Amino acid sequence: MPDQLPVIAPSILAADYTRLKQQIDACTDGGASWLHCDVMDGHFVPNISFGPMIVEAAARCAPDALIDVHLMIENPGNYIEQFVRAGASLISFHIETEPHAHRVIQAIRATGIQAGIAINPATPLSLLEDVLPEVDLVVVMTVNPGFGGQKFIEPALGKIRRLAEMRDRLDTDFLIQVDGGVGPDNIGRIADAGADILVAGSSVFSAHDITDRVKELARLARTGELKFT
Repeated sequence: MPDQLPVIAPSILAADYTRLKQQIDACTDGGASWLHCDVMDGHFVPNISFGPMIVEAAARCAPDALIDVHLMIENPGNYIEQFVRAGASLISFHIETEPHAHRVIQAIRATGIQAGIAINPATPLSLLEDVLPEVDLVVVMTVNPGFGGQKFIEPALGKIRRLAEMRDRLDTDFLIQVDGGVGPDNIGRIADAGADILVAGSSVFSAHDITDRVKELARLARTGELKFT
């Protein structure tokens, strides 16, 4: 469990890979203790991003950060060992891709790292209920996965609240992560709905000053303030 919630997790999908270390250093200088790695295969989502080599590079750039790997891929169980070797601290996969979710969760945990489950905007939370006691993190997608820079889907706020209620009802302690369209204009409302980990890609890496943007997002999330840009 992080020392202070909510946590800002910059998504390196939006980074400039020719300046990856410089930009990751700017994030950690701003207080980011998590780095989010969106892995896409061109099958489950209509885009290809990167694989273990970039995850390994991110882990080398920020050896003290939690490396949060989000697998938006088919057959995620086939790639666990590769991403663990690359430096993943936590691996999440999509409930929509895996009929044997418990098996994959157990396989992730068997490597000694944390396990998460992700869910797309149109997928009902009821699909997750049986695995919630087994995971450390639930990733609520608030855009349709595949591309960065998309607009936050507003009805997802209700989904975040319902998931937080499910967590209380089931007496579990998984973290709620929100991924997609998070920025200064809505981060306070998202955190207030129950999000613990806030993934921010374009809103961080398109900023003139990445360090200041990470600090600003953390402040807005923790105070519940709104800033319209």
